[in-house]
Amino acid sequence: MAEKGKVTPAAEEATSQFNASEFLKGTKEELDKVVWPSRQQLISESIAVILMVSLSATIIYFIDKLFSWAAKQVF
Repeated sequence: MAEKGKVTPAAEEATSQFNASEFLKGTKEELDKVVWPSRQQLISESIAVILMVSLSATIIYFIDKLFSWAAKQVF
């Protein structure tokens, strides 16, 4: 527990002013750590995502039509 009157490092960091150059430097350092996908991997995974979204949308569409048809039969 922090003593009364002392400023914790987290509180000191929260009250410090924003430094744009430090932020950009930190951002660049983090982006340098990223393992970027190859062009072929990017294309194949993008195609997989598009196909799965299309398949999911199609299934939801047909389930919606089924429930719509069933509701018309009941009501």
